[in-house]
Amino acid sequence: MNEHEKYIPALRYDWLTPLYDSVMRWGMHEDQFKSDLIRLAQIKPGMRVLDLGCGTATLTIKIKQAFPGAEVVGLDGDARVLEIGRAKAQKAGVNIILDQGMSFDLPYPDHSFDRVLSSLVFHHLTTHNKQRTMAEVLRILRPGGELHIADFGKPNTTWARLISLFMARLEEASDNFKGRLPVLLQAAGFDQVGEQGQYATIFGTLALYQARKPA
Repeated sequence: MNEHEKYIPALRYDWLTPLYDSVMRWGMHEDQFKSDLIRLAQIKPGMRVLDLGCGTATLTIKIKQAFPGAEVVGLDGDARVLEIGRAKAQKAGVNIILDQGMSFDLPYPDHSFDRVLSSLVFHHLTTHNKQRTMAEVLRILRPGGELHIADFGKPNTTWARLISLFMARLEEASDNFKGRLPVLLQAAGFDQVGEQGQYATIFGTLALYQARKPA
């Protein structure tokens, strides 16, 4: 795998994958920010929704539970977390589709989704793959469709600034910490790009972003 295909697991190392749900629950205010992300997406019955980089499918399941009339698809590059997600979906009794694939090479036709939601994915991607992913999302969204992102943003507290120095060494998060995600989204061709909320977490400032595909 070359630098442009670089893939980082959810907690960077495969052996940490079983701890992912616990870290998210206790360290990232997961229930709150994912509930807000879903609410801001304004999903309606009949819409087709993609959870991009779905991990263990917590967000995917929450979307389906909140909007049972929507078709909900999750995609992730990690086969191991998808197996965890399928078990969780079966236990929750929800009908979702979980596909394996990369965010920058989506296995879906043009104009095939109304909403794309993404939780803590973009900080794993190199700048080049952020750009590729945004281009792919723009391609698969229907005109007027929306991308909603929850990911690290520009630090707004002393702790967030300190932890960002450490996080930037482990991840591909420098664009996030510099506040460049909205700039990259606009450059990709999205409009109505904006930040919709922030949360203080143990790993830094988490921000919610929205972007729209021109109608």
